Amino acid sequence: MKVIDLTHTIENTMPVYPGTEPPALEPVAIYEEDGFKETRITMTTHTGTHMDPPAHIYRGSMTLDAFPPDQFIGKALVIDCTSVSEGGLITMDHLTPYGDKVKTADFLLFYLGWDEKWGTDAYFGDYPCIDDSVLDYILAGNYKGIGFDAISIDPIADENITRHKKLFKNKDMVNIENLCNLGLCGSDLFWFSCFPLKIIDSDGSPIRAVAWFE
Repeated sequence: MKVIDLTHTIENTMPVYPGTEPPALEPVAIYEEDGFKETRITMTTHTGTHMDPPAHIYRGSMTLDAFPPDQFIGKALVIDCTSVSEGGLITMDHLTPYGDKVKTADFLLFYLGWDEKWGTDAYFGDYPCIDDSVLDYILAGNYKGIGFDAISIDPIADENITRHKKLFKNKDMVNIENLCNLGLCGSDLFWFSCFPLKIIDSDGSPIRAVAWFE
């Protein structure tokens, strides 16, 4: 079995959404004094490779802990969008080459190649985003989730988070941000898991996103 990690490592110096405090990993026990190691982690629920549920945007809507476990596992398809220029739009023309695989996938993961900018100021630049036609197509389907190797489904300058609001208004699914290594997953369906921490009333959670091929 071939397994690919699609998750950025959580560390003190990692990129975070502008205005968000970076995570803090602090020792509370060390081998020399306590005989074991233990670390206190302080971070927001949308740190690193993470997942949004509808409750991230709408009060009273679906939280991550309310989803059944099978929401976070299924067949995924990577949509190659690396030909889209900075600030450009991902359209249905990027999905149609994959034929029926787009319809049978549980997760659509949009590969921008943006993870190559991780750790640099350019990561917060003008990454490509899906247009309304793609978002409408997703909303008309039965997907468990979508994902991106960028910091948001919305442009970094969109303070209204327009796509987040449209995605979650009437749909119980998840949105994954800050994925990596999508370019290693090929163009066919593969098994994918993206389990979040089970936090009460969860508006989001870091995840360990993994692809595997039998």
